Amino acid sequence: MAEFVSIMAMAHAPGVTGWIESCPPADQHAIQAGYQELAAIMRAARPDVIIGIANDHLLNLPLKDPPHWRVDGAAQWTGPAEFFKAWLKQPGYQVRGRPDIAEIVAREAIAAGHHIDRGDGLLFDDNWSVPLWYLGYDVPILPIHMNCINPPVPEPIDCIRFGQELRRIVRDVLPAGLRVALMGTGGLSHEPGGPRYFTMDPQFDRWFLDLMAESDAERVMREATVDRMNEVGGGGTTELLAWMVAMAAAGGTGARTVFYVASAEMRCGIGASVWSRFA
Repeated sequence: MAEFVSIMAMAHAPGVTGWIESCPPADQHAIQAGYQELAAIMRAARPDVIIGIANDHLLNLPLKDPPHWRVDGAAQWTGPAEFFKAWLKQPGYQVRGRPDIAEIVAREAIAAGHHIDRGDGLLFDDNWSVPLWYLGYDVPILPIHMNCINPPVPEPIDCIRFGQELRRIVRDVLPAGLRVALMGTGGLSHEPGGPRYFTMDPQFDRWFLDLMAESDAERVMREATVDRMNEVGGGGTTELLAWMVAMAAAGGTGARTVFYVASAEMRCGIGASVWSRFA
């Protein structure tokens, strides 16, 4: 039986590496200190693999009949995609994959009825490149892309069930002794390219972070609906569905809010939650 050693969720706004210097100094410090704390937590956990859940920014998944999830099993990943290097101010990186673990996760999740594609040719953008900038490139990653933009998108109940399925796979199927970290990335409130592009909703963000602290799956499914997320930022806030996967994988234990900054310069609420106990 494998085990979770770290479960976390965080924003991946491109400005965190692309134009962080535009923020007031206090916000710069709070954002960078928050990500550095996440990196320290990840290092201390000593995972053998990171299973990541992040949304696809219409870069990889098909526009027609997109799957809820895509599990990819390359042995090596290179990022960010060329178009994103200048935007993110990142020269490029390489990180190993775990095709053996990807095959198990895809097989088991498909058998359980989840709507999944698989492959080995993902392009990375800010979804992985921003977190990995801080977390480092030493631990192999199994990237799972989520469709949360192009309808039909998974509902909270689908994400919670998927997180529960990942928990079962880790605990009951993956090789004994494997140390697994789970990372959900996306959010918080923002609307990329829409009429509310330069706004966010701090009240919603703090409410959602409190939901993660409580980690009551029934309440999350009832209150944190796709419609509710779209009300505060269409096409962006639904990235928080990845956090629901992480919450469910933790098994109902509460999360700790690591940091939160409502940043006009980042065009997004920036924050993170960490689950340190796994039921």
